[in-house]
Amino acid sequence: MNYNDSFDPIERAQRSIFWAFAAFGLVMVVGTVGYKSFGGDDVTWIDSLYMTFLMVATIGYGAGLEIFHQPNREFFTMAIAFSGIGIMTYFFSSVTALVLASDFDKSLRRRRMDKQLRKINGHFILCGFGRVGRNVAHELRATGRSYVVIDESQEILDTHIEKHPGMLFVVGDASDDDILIEANIRQARGVFAVTGDDSRNLMISLTAKQINPQARVVARCNDVRNTEKLRKAGADAIVSPNFTGGMRIASAMLRPQVVSFLDEMLRSENNLRIEEIPVAHGFSSCALGNIHQDRSDHYVLLAVRTGNQWVFNPPRDFVLHGGHVLIAMASPEGRLELEETLNRQLLG
Repeated sequence: MNYNDSFDPIERAQRSIFWAFAAFGLVMVVGTVGYKSFGGDDVTWIDSLYMTFLMVATIGYGAGLEIFHQPNREFFTMAIAFSGIGIMTYFFSSVTALVLASDFDKSLRRRRMDKQLRKINGHFILCGFGRVGRNVAHELRATGRSYVVIDESQEILDTHIEKHPGMLFVVGDASDDDILIEANIRQARGVFAVTGDDSRNLMISLTAKQINPQARVVARCNDVRNTEKLRKAGADAIVSPNFTGGMRIASAMLRPQVVSFLDEMLRSENNLRIEEIPVAHGFSSCALGNIHQDRSDHYVLLAVRTGNQWVFNPPRDFVLHGGHVLIAMASPEGRLELEETLNRQLLG
């Protein structure tokens, strides 16, 4: 939710504090000059500044310049002291307003986020927001996928929210049933268990599958000896950063142009990816040419997965059935275009 500046309580409180400091500075300047003019050569600038600060801070008269029985100085001192009372009152009320507004804003954002979490569906749940988790979030965001982050560190989440204010998150242990339910796992499409602890990833995989058996679970595994345990716990796919890192290094040496192509694709402004678009089982079989354009600005159809076989560069008369999977190099818009085309055929 975007607030207009004039109605943002935090913005107003911050402006009030700024003006309080500005008024304080102005009164200090006026008071210092005034007391210096009253005292002449008998009073230094430091003495005048000190006198003004005593008055503005409502500490009282202490030293520097004789005031009593001199009406002009007495009226001037009362004016400075009265200004100090007003400024201090205004300053502390502004600070109080800022604290209350911040608490109110956090509470409002939390309620709004809870409402969004109850409505979200087809999303991904990202358990663990370390370096690996943040890279996963970047990929989900770049390809237009909705996701919810779960992490125990409020500080880490707050730092990221400053850059991405709309990010949905839950603070807590992702292996806890209640935390996953709060992230609406029953409507989730998949779960990433990517904490730095294999045992916790195992518990997340197990808990996620118990609550939503249809959700796909991808788990991070630091020790390859735990791979089988994670698989038995319900993880559909297991990724070892050490293993994939080694394969990436080898590929950079053996097939540098392929690696360069993939890297450039990831960095392109169009966010091109090799995407897979599953065909629903209720899909009415039809020739591929009926739903696929020969040329699209948003995607290139590469292959179709049919059970255990691949059909590369499928012809227009290829018959598409429910359960097939389309493989395409596509932008987020291209992926949505293909999904909408398949949905229209499914509903038609």
